Amino acid sequence: MPGDDSLSSISKRYQRFAEREARGRSSLYERCAEAVAADRTMLAFLATLPEPKRQPNLLFAAARWLGGNPGSYADLRSVLLERRAELTELMLDRSTQTNEAARCATLLPVLMALPQPLALLEVGASAGLTLLPDRYSYDYGGQVTLTAADPAAPVLRCQPRGPVPLPHGLPEVVWRAGIDLNPLDVTDDEDVAWLRCLIWPGEPERDERLTAAVAVARQDPPRVSRGDLVDDLAALAAQAPPHATLVVFHSAVLVYVSPSKRRAFAAAVSDLEAVWLSNEAPGVLPDLINSPTPPPDTDPFVLVRDGRTPVAFTDGHGKWIQWIEP
Repeated sequence: MPGDDSLSSISKRYQRFAEREARGRSSLYERCAEAVAADRTMLAFLATLPEPKRQPNLLFAAARWLGGNPGSYADLRSVLLERRAELTELMLDRSTQTNEAARCATLLPVLMALPQPLALLEVGASAGLTLLPDRYSYDYGGQVTLTAADPAAPVLRCQPRGPVPLPHGLPEVVWRAGIDLNPLDVTDDEDVAWLRCLIWPGEPERDERLTAAVAVARQDPPRVSRGDLVDDLAALAAQAPPHATLVVFHSAVLVYVSPSKRRAFAAAVSDLEAVWLSNEAPGVLPDLINSPTPPPDTDPFVLVRDGRTPVAFTDGHGKWIQWIEP
């Protein structure tokens, strides 16, 4: 049986998710996370899983996959009680691979400031939807609007906070590729259905954006290769055209790997002639200089260049960006 210390740690994780991530975004997930935090049966189940598989996003997505959209915590809990073996198998097999296209809006100000053209290499690319920043439209709070060639492309709406150097065009991307331990196929309906399960109830605009982004991606699917972010990075990077600025980037990826693996990845990227853009939770990067204090009442990502220089605070789902003054 798992010990009280283990259950307490998992409980705190779900309580934090409720208070800092789900609140104001998904009232259902806020209530469910709070309920899990106080439910010893659920905590004991989670304690039987490897630590990386105890994530709220993974549990809730797996429950939705098996039982449909829950209307209450009781609905979600019934999946555990009635289909525990299936739930366990699914959580061990699948991963949290949120592929939020709107994150491109928080990357674009930096991408457009780089020498063009670009070669994009995304680590933890999932289905590759964030490899397509040149194929989406953008609206930065009405201050700047950018229109993609495809009229059906989703409009990524991002609110700038403060003096953000807003882009005034779309990047020229001449090469793009992704790497993932378990890549998803944007042309596979089952993989897309898993992406949809990872969208939180109460955010219908994200569901609409996923549908539009998938339609754009299916016209010319980005290449996402199966591989390790350390062991296979250099070989993939070597395929980028030498005349392009190579950009290695990721969002909410390093948080799921060990601190030693993060350092190995940082060393691997430093060996490349590349710009490294990290969009992760505070405290994830091992060598970040002068870690900035997040804005009050937020739980943002920090956009960091080359592992050391913080550039901006960003909303994890691309809703806003706040520049960090040097």
